[in-house]
Amino acid sequence: MTLPAPFPPLVAGADGLDRYPSDPAALAARMAEIYGVPADHVLPVRGLTHGLELVWRIAAREGQSVQAPDAAPYTDLAALYARPGVSGQPAAIVIRALGSPEAVAEMAGRVAPALLVVDEGLIEFADTPSAATVLNEAPNLVVLRSLSLAYGLAGARVGAALAQPDVLARLASALEPYALPEPLIRLAQQALDPSRMIETAERIAGVKRERARLAREIGRLMPVEPGVGPILMTRPDDPEAVTAELAKYGVPADRSGDRLRLPVSLRPEVNDRLLVALGLNPPRARPARTGQSVRDTKETRIVCAVDLDATAPVKIETGVGFFDHMLEQIAAHGGFSIRLSCEGDLHTDPHHTIEDSAIALGQALKQALGERRGIARYGFVLAMDEAQANVAIDLSGRPYPLFEGSFATPYIGDYRTDLTAHVFRSLAEAMGAAVHIKVTGDDDHHKTEAAYKGFGRALRQAIRIEGDAVPSTKGVL
Repeated sequence: MTLPAPFPPLVAGADGLDRYPSDPAALAARMAEIYGVPADHVLPVRGLTHGLELVWRIAAREGQSVQAPDAAPYTDLAALYARPGVSGQPAAIVIRALGSPEAVAEMAGRVAPALLVVDEGLIEFADTPSAATVLNEAPNLVVLRSLSLAYGLAGARVGAALAQPDVLARLASALEPYALPEPLIRLAQQALDPSRMIETAERIAGVKRERARLAREIGRLMPVEPGVGPILMTRPDDPEAVTAELAKYGVPADRSGDRLRLPVSLRPEVNDRLLVALGLNPPRARPARTGQSVRDTKETRIVCAVDLDATAPVKIETGVGFFDHMLEQIAAHGGFSIRLSCEGDLHTDPHHTIEDSAIALGQALKQALGERRGIARYGFVLAMDEAQANVAIDLSGRPYPLFEGSFATPYIGDYRTDLTAHVFRSLAEAMGAAVHIKVTGDDDHHKTEAAYKGFGRALRQAIRIEGDAVPSTKGVL
């Protein structure tokens, strides 16, 4: 049946779910961009396990077997076919290969005509190129990718099989009807939206940094194997005792023979709990002042992240060049890291992009400030050539925007100058702060830049840590 349901579901955000799932062609096209292959080389599936299930279905249909001679990441591919467990002529051989694509292509030639299925569920966390780069050299190669770990969609079960079109046609012939439910298609499209790429890349880099840190620390206690994903493989003397001790601290661990798989989080404070559970006491540090905002509307898709205690990276992509430059000024003069990416309806007008980006930045700053303990709270400043911007900030938790100034020039590049007051109003309201700005001068470029720089400088003063108390006689902000 393909007729829609007689009424929409009583579920928030369920627009369109009264109809059967659409063809995931748009998702396949976006995956092709991300993975660097032609669109007809991509078949969206429900994660790695679903991709493997399709391979097993084909084998069962053809009366053949599937062999998986080694579950661990295998890099010595040239010798793999000679290993015990690979024999006869199976329909497919499944490996987890994080070696060179050239070695994968050689291996594919050795096992042809059987399919060589490569599990690349952890490839984003490794520093090796994808085997998908040799699809044209290996017509029997299937590469499985996943959005589970690198894109945070472990519970959604979405991924892709990458292969030449005739191989994908074989896999697709084993697909059940409506293999990808509509909510999964939507989640995957949002996760792969261009507005998410800056923050996704930084998250992956952050996990790799934390993995290296944990490996150094834990390596003082027990052997640690190089990690290729958000895990560490360790070999404690007594795995059961270590597992029991970790459980006391709420740290999960998977037993694999005499090895333990330990989780690696993006958040240092979570990883520090793991170190404490192992008897390694990391230096006590103030919690990271980071904040993130995800804002999706019918007009804009935005991800914004800030770190008040780091000066880099600063990456801003809104599509409005001058506005990007102004937000960079806030980061540079505020002395903190901003990552903001926006996909907006610029074909209509830059208004929504600028307004929503300011709201998202304000929300991220509010989250980063937390209970505002120990901050200076107030900030003041700024002169720029003939222009002067007087900026006063009170991070009180109470929004009160006040902007005095006017602009004769309607546009600076694609940036509408009349939106300047709107930006600071949105920031004040989303941050929970009093922001008073008065700007004077002759050159509208200088006046606008002075306002943004002045805001950054005043914010730098206000977010500075001066102690540990909440800066209010009320005891709360």
